[in-house]
Amino acid sequence: MEVIFTGIRQTVGEVVNAAVQEDVDVVGMSFLSGDHLVLVPKVLKGLKEAGRGDVMVLVGGVILKGHIPQLLGMGVHKVFLPGIPPAEIARYIKENMVFRSR
Repeated sequence: MEVIFTGIRQTVGEVVNAAVQEDVDVVGMSFLSGDHLVLVPKVLKGLKEAGRGDVMVLVGGVILKGHIPQLLGMGVHKVFLPGIPPAEIARYIKENMVFRSR
């Protein structure tokens, strides 16, 4: 599994462009500032408009448990709260990823 880290404080356009340019299978976003309910729908929309609505989107960070159903309803595949070991996230991806033929 290859990981491409684009850095922190990326704009929606930067996230979508990186996903398209790198032809990713998964986009993972981490939030600490509480803006996930504003930014996640924009990223999902941008991916869909770019023809990449097939990308698995994962969200993590400081997320209120009450927001998880909203995020899943938007199309996020899984929400990981603080303290989840990276190996568990990798296992989730491997077990749930439907790889596209390239």
